[in-house]
Amino acid sequence: MSELSKSFSIYFERRMARILLLGIISGFPWVLIGSSLTLWLKEDGLSRSTIGWAGLIFGVYAINFLWAPLIDRIRIPLLTNKLGHRRAWIVTLQFLILTCLVSWSLINPVANFWGVIFVGLIIAIASATQDITIDALRIEQIGKTEGKSMAAGAAIAVVGWWTGYKLGGVVALNAAEFFQRSGIENYWQITFLLLGVIIILCNIALMFIPEQQPTERVAAQKETDQIIKDKLGSSGSLANAAAWFTGTVVGPLMSFFKRNGFAIALAILGFVFLFKIGEAFLGRMSIVFYKEMGFSKSDIALYSKGIGWITTVSFTLLGGLFAIRIGLIRAMFISGILMALTNLMFSVLAWSGKSEILFASAVLLDDLAAAFATVTFVAFISMLVDRTYTATQYALLASIGTMGRTLFSSSSGELVEWLNGDWGLFFIITALMVIPSLICLWLIRKKLADILTGTKVRLFSKEASS
Repeated sequence: MSELSKSFSIYFERRMARILLLGIISGFPWVLIGSSLTLWLKEDGLSRSTIGWAGLIFGVYAINFLWAPLIDRIRIPLLTNKLGHRRAWIVTLQFLILTCLVSWSLINPVANFWGVIFVGLIIAIASATQDITIDALRIEQIGKTEGKSMAAGAAIAVVGWWTGYKLGGVVALNAAEFFQRSGIENYWQITFLLLGVIIILCNIALMFIPEQQPTERVAAQKETDQIIKDKLGSSGSLANAAAWFTGTVVGPLMSFFKRNGFAIALAILGFVFLFKIGEAFLGRMSIVFYKEMGFSKSDIALYSKGIGWITTVSFTLLGGLFAIRIGLIRAMFISGILMALTNLMFSVLAWSGKSEILFASAVLLDDLAAAFATVTFVAFISMLVDRTYTATQYALLASIGTMGRTLFSSSSGELVEWLNGDWGLFFIITALMVIPSLICLWLIRKKLADILTGTKVRLFSKEASS
């Protein structure tokens, strides 16, 4: 069997199917507060600026690390004993999202815009919190030293996420268009009820994902609590509470900075913050751009969601293998450059006018770059976490990445307005936004090789970890 075949065979392990499902559950809520909400507001006559600022609800993904320690420690009454710690949290949050969809089905966005945004915010909070425990459960499916499996798992997780997002978008957009053509006035509200059925199906499928008893994690957490109690020099309920809070909140941060070193840890956080800002600007305004170019919901569903899903899945799996072979750091450099170059394709589309061929080409190339960038990014931060604080540390890194994308991309509509609707120039600007992150990565590349020693994943070409 060739080396490539051996590498590809990792994808067919049973645990990869579990990770795929977790990715689907994670990605689907983005359909609700992303393309569905955007089109709902657009078709009800709201401005580009308003739609852009509505994207601030994604900001909760940037701060979910603030409550991630609680997700690692707090048990859900009744459900935790029956389902396990991670699954109990996922089921609870899925039920909350389902309730929000029912609420949306009863709201008119023109008459109650802030009501729509409030419900969207609740969905975002539930989804962001859900991601904390989903990512932890995903990472815990793979052994600590299985570097190649971790990279493959990252690829499968990304495939799952894009499957939930893209195919969920296909269902949402086609359903909305079907109900609209059927003469149903509140077609988006009916669509949200349909999407609620998918939430229910996801919860049923979740029951097939096993969860290991967190004995090692609990033991490490108790040990940290005891060390803090000893340093406090007191006992009793107050000391126990102080030790629990300090160990829950401070312990994961101390572990991250101690493991990586203060300067390198800050540099890692800087890279994570900056890496996908350009992609986020494009993504936030892409649906608006497609509509202004004259593409219908079914066109967007076919090219951006349907074909986009196929290309994303394919390139994510190939990207995972490529990252394993050439090294994660080098792969991230290449993916960053690809993201910038593919953004320029949308400039070509903007200047050329409506063209289904250019539309399909731009989407295909953008999905290629996004898939490659995401899988390398997810694998990278997954290998940096301490298993004692899996949920917290992964949430910290993922949140910082989301923070950069959300804080800046929320002004994407304003930027388009400032450019007087010059979409071509807008996409050129988004292409240049990746440069600061690549500079940051270049400065710490050698230190990262030392930090990740022992992961059994090659960081640079033929350089292998021991």
